[in-house]
Amino acid sequence: MPCKWYHVCPIKRYTDRGLLDRSWVSHYCLKEGGFRHCVRYKKEAEGAYHPDNMLPDGTIDESLDA
Repeated sequence: MPCKWYHVCPIKRYTDRGLLDRSWVSHYCLKEGGFRHCVRYKKEAEGAYHPDNMLPDGTIDESLDA
């Protein structure tokens, strides 16, 4: 089962636009249970701020529009 926020997540949008390698989505978003290791997922669940350009591992990619 994919991440429940995948359809609205900026990571999907960046991947669809070719700005991020598909491995991010494969590892964190669509892999069974992979989203449980996603920092973005945890922050969303807590209602905590996280910028659009934060990658699933918690790093910020300044090359992505925030």
